[in-house]
Amino acid sequence: MIGGTLYLTIFSRSPITMSFLPALLCLLAAVPATVTPSTPAHAMDELRVPYHSAYHDATETEGQQLAVWYGRLGAKGAVACSIEVELLGGADRQLELLVAGQSHTALVKATEGVQVVNFGKFTVDAAGYQRFELLSLGESSDQAVESLAVGALILSGGPLDGAHFNLEPRRNAASVHLAYPIEEDEVQAFYCEVTAEEDPLWTYYMATGWHRGYFGMQVNSETERRIIFSVWDSGNEAVDRDKVKDEDRVQLVARGEDVVTGSFGNEGTGGHSHLVFDWKTGEKQRFLVTAKADDATHTTFTGYYFRPDLGEWMLISSWRAPREGKLLRGLYSFSENFSGRNGHLLRRARFGNQWVKTKDGTWREQTKASFSFDGTGRKNRLDRYMGVKDGEFFLSHGGFVEGTTKFGELFERTPLEVVPELALPAPPE
Repeated sequence: MIGGTLYLTIFSRSPITMSFLPALLCLLAAVPATVTPSTPAHAMDELRVPYHSAYHDATETEGQQLAVWYGRLGAKGAVACSIEVELLGGADRQLELLVAGQSHTALVKATEGVQVVNFGKFTVDAAGYQRFELLSLGESSDQAVESLAVGALILSGGPLDGAHFNLEPRRNAASVHLAYPIEEDEVQAFYCEVTAEEDPLWTYYMATGWHRGYFGMQVNSETERRIIFSVWDSGNEAVDRDKVKDEDRVQLVARGEDVVTGSFGNEGTGGHSHLVFDWKTGEKQRFLVTAKADDATHTTFTGYYFRPDLGEWMLISSWRAPREGKLLRGLYSFSENFSGRNGHLLRRARFGNQWVKTKDGTWREQTKASFSFDGTGRKNRLDRYMGVKDGEFFLSHGGFVEGTTKFGELFERTPLEVVPELALPAPPE
């Protein structure tokens, strides 16, 4: 999510924005789905991987990087690699392709039109994900790179048997979710702890989501991180909050110190709040969302965050939601990559010690969660999975690493049986 906008990938749109309906997510998580790969899981004569699916990343090799493709080869053996390219000006150019620890060079002739440059065969020792890095040699200026247009990576050979590549322009890692099957229809409060293990730029780890909003932590830039709590308006407007009637808008009740509040759109509309705070990778973050039914048609939703630097809970914000009158339901957590520029990087976090407070005030530990993913995860990116480690659920997506989990698979962690201490500030009036 960016600022007040949550960018998810349940449906294939670009950029992906949506009004996330957790009740629907919980329903979907219980229904198995067949994953259809982007490239068919059988032998093929040739595979064309377009440039629009490539990345640019850090490299220690000489020469200017033109593109990096990632994909999973289905078998060991020799894979033949060519590049479709067009030289837009200048003299002959030398290119280098790096695959599986091997380097081959080829010459691009200064001729008009598109040409296919052959780099020969690369030996792959085992099935699995591979990195294909294309470099331009002998020219260091940006102008030299811009004078060469790359069309596609072209592969052939036995390792294509069972291969899988994302061929679509959407390069975000799949969004991955935990849905919590609570026994009650509604609960007063939802508590969850999140520890980021891998959190590159443009990552949002959402801890306590429910049918009307979401609450978690985000990496906005190299220098800024945020704690974000947002609540949706009523109605069906997805883009422009100016079109939402006053009686359908959530109203700000209170906000904490240094918390910024405002509106958001493009994913449904609603009230947004965030605290600029440098939360730490590897440090446990604690979130609590509560609900209080004001009357038969209004509910106040409040988000509290535990400040690890101060050792105390603080209010992020509180919002009064119309057309409600009920408590929390459709509970979930998720992890997402909201920019496609670095969807090749690994994102991983632990989600643990979940508790819910029932209508009668009883705290109950939530030890089960099911796995789901967005449309990108169904077809284009299979590097997404969850599991249980050291008594916590974890979500992993991106990185083009081995590991995939079936849609709807249910996991259970060992209960801790200790209700968390919640010394909260006074609730807003």
